[in-house]
This record gives sequence, C-alpha cells and structure tokens, in this order.
Amino acid sequence: MKRPWRPALPLAVSVSIAACATAPGHHRAPRIAPPRATVPVPQPVVQALAPVAPAPAAQLDDVWARLRSSFAMADCDADPAVLSWARRYTRSPAMFQRRIHDVMPRLVYVQQVAAEHDVAGEFVLLPWVESHFQSTRSHGTYRAAGMWQIVPRTARTMGLQVGPGYDGRYDVAAATESVMNLLERYHRQLHDWRLVDYAYNSGEFAVRRLVQTHGTPAAEPVIPRLPVSRTTRQHLTKLLAIACVVREPERFHVSLPSLAPGRRLETVQVTQPMPLAKAASRANMPLDKLKQLNAAFRNGHIGAHGPGYLMLPRSRAEQWRQAGRLDEDAGLTASVDPPSSPLPALSSADDGLPARSAMEENTAPPPPPPPRPRLHTVRRGENLWQIARRYAVSVSQLEHWNHLRGRVLKPGQVLKVGAPG
Repeated sequence: MKRPWRPALPLAVSVSIAACATAPGHHRAPRIAPPRATVPVPQPVVQALAPVAPAPAAQLDDVWARLRSSFAMADCDADPAVLSWARRYTRSPAMFQRRIHDVMPRLVYVQQVAAEHDVAGEFVLLPWVESHFQSTRSHGTYRAAGMWQIVPRTARTMGLQVGPGYDGRYDVAAATESVMNLLERYHRQLHDWRLVDYAYNSGEFAVRRLVQTHGTPAAEPVIPRLPVSRTTRQHLTKLLAIACVVREPERFHVSLPSLAPGRRLETVQVTQPMPLAKAASRANMPLDKLKQLNAAFRNGHIGAHGPGYLMLPRSRAEQWRQAGRLDEDAGLTASVDPPSSPLPALSSADDGLPARSAMEENTAPPPPPPPRPRLHTVRRGENLWQIARRYAVSVSQLEHWNHLRGRVLKPGQVLKVGAPG
C-alpha cells in the first residue's frame, strides 16, 4: 500500500508515534517523516523521571470499574466498525482472556500514569493497539520499538535515551511518562480526544492543519470524516473497539481478570552498575522475567548512565528492599551482592513467578562460570529479530557473534547466541 505523504513536523513541538497493527510485526503502520532541515529545532528539555508510587490497595479494588469511569469517547454502538473490531479481538474469548491476564501489570501501571495526567481512559489501552503491550520492535525503515512503538528520532525529542546499552523506548516507566505528557499536551491544543488519537498516529501539525481547513469535527459520526489515511482512521476505530470490550465484556463472552497485589509493578532504586543476572538474584526472581520487565537494558547490564531504577513486581520489589536493608545492617551499602541471610520464599500465587527452593534460599550461590555461547538452528520463516527476542539479545549482537553481513537467514543455519567464554 502506498504510504501517504505527511508534512514535516518541528522536532520540539510535535512528536509523532507510529501505530502498529493488531498483532505486533504483522503489518506496517505509517510513520511521520523527519522534520526538514529548514525548520529551527530547539534542544529538548529532558526531565528526570519520577517513578510512579504504588497506589494504595483501596484504590485498586476494581481496576476495570475505575478504567470505565475514565472513558471519554463513544461506546460500542456508536459505529459498526467499532463493534466489528471488538468482535475480532474477542473471537477466541479464552485466548483474549489469557492475553489480558498476561499484560495486566503493565496495563494497571499505565492506568496510574494516565490518571496523574488526566488522560482519557481509552488511551490506557493504546499499547494494545500498538503492540499488545509487548516490548517489540517493528520491521522496516522506521524501527519503532517498545510497547508504545516509538521511532528513534521521536524518542530523542521526547527525552528518551536510545543507545546500544539502554533504549528508553523499552522502558515501561520512562516511555509511559513521556507518552502521557504528549497526549496531555495534544488535548490542550485540540480539545477532542478523537483528534488526539489522530495526532498520535499521523502527527500533530497534520491534524491541526486539517482542523483549520475543515473545522472541528462534530460529535457524530464518532469516527470524524476528515481526509486522513485509512490507517489513521482505523487506529481510532481499534482504540474504541478495545475500550468497547472493557465497557461490556459480557457482550463478548469474556471475563476481565483481576491483578494479584504481588504482580503490580513498582520501580526500585539501583545505585550502581550491575549485571541483570545479579539484579535478578537480589530480587529473588528468574532472570528471563526480570529482562522482560526491563527490556530497556539491551546488553544484559545496568550501566552507570541508565535511569537508576528497575521495574519489578511488588513482591519482588520488597525482596529487593529487604536485601538493601540487610546490606546496610552489615555495612555493605556499596555492595550489590545477594545478602548472606536467606530471604523468605514467595508463593507463585502472589506474583506469578516461581519461588526458589529452600536449598537455593539457604545456600550462597557459587560464582557463575564464564558464559558459553548457545547454538540456535534457524527454522523456516525465522529472522534475526525473532531470534534476538527469544534469547533477550539484540540483533546487532547476533550479527557480531556470527559475522553476518546481511540479515537473510537460511533454514538449518546454526547461529551462536552469546560471546565465547
């Protein structure tokens, strides 16, 4: 499909974020062209992120009721296309419920940030439209990444760092704060949440120019009849559709899950560089789970110039803080090694993660041996991005370890995953 032309945007004023299709990586979504060199570009002001504090339990009793109460746009029956997409999302109710269960920690975290910025509740569900709340990377020229699908240049104008060691687009806390700032500003200027979604997908200046030419759209039809691309119009339709499912889950034969207190996400302070493996041991959680929540650390190491925090489930955050208190009691505030005293094992029912065995809890782990590269045999249809995601490494690392000049793989080809020990 031919990609529509879009006007250039001033870098510090307008930030555009690409939309992906319903399932990550299967369809291309339009991206906003980079600003022209003739436009003056002021330097962005990067503010330190204030991590979201845990919400009191009383405020979290009914996540879905609070989300519905914050909705500001049309309901299920406002447009046939909205209802059609809602049915498409839920054509397999069991699969839909599993997916929602898996992304609940991120969804609730986004809801907290959206409430602080007074952003319409429908936008809490925006990562579902973009990526199904996954830390993915799109194919093609624009290289959008993270659950918000942000392109590198846009990320930098938002104050998100993008580098080989740390990529803020994958940082749930930092990226969510930046996006909510953006949506809040769009609404102050456009005064219509439907136009805010259009601006998010196709660019603020493009939408403002449309309003100047055609006027502010009426309340009906709910999908404004402005001359935007089919993809931009469908983006709003999908957002209203997933909100429709949340409004009336019984209509689609689905049950919306609750979130156990131990699975709610929090940020914990990290005072010095350390490998993610050591951080996982300190938090008493599996390394792969910690990497999923902290995908912004691209090389398996928390660097000195990172954000200074990790995101953890609430129960594991308490493990982290308890380890810190034990360090302080032992006069080891400069150390990030796991505490010598055993930490209590947690029930997997509390946070969805397996607890360690008693032997692991009471035995100091030996120093890990030098990592040896694993071998991966390429299957038909696989690409480097998929393999990198499977092993929580970057595409550039795979290329370096295997001396690849291009990204075309052949079935049966054997790749090394990891540097030689």
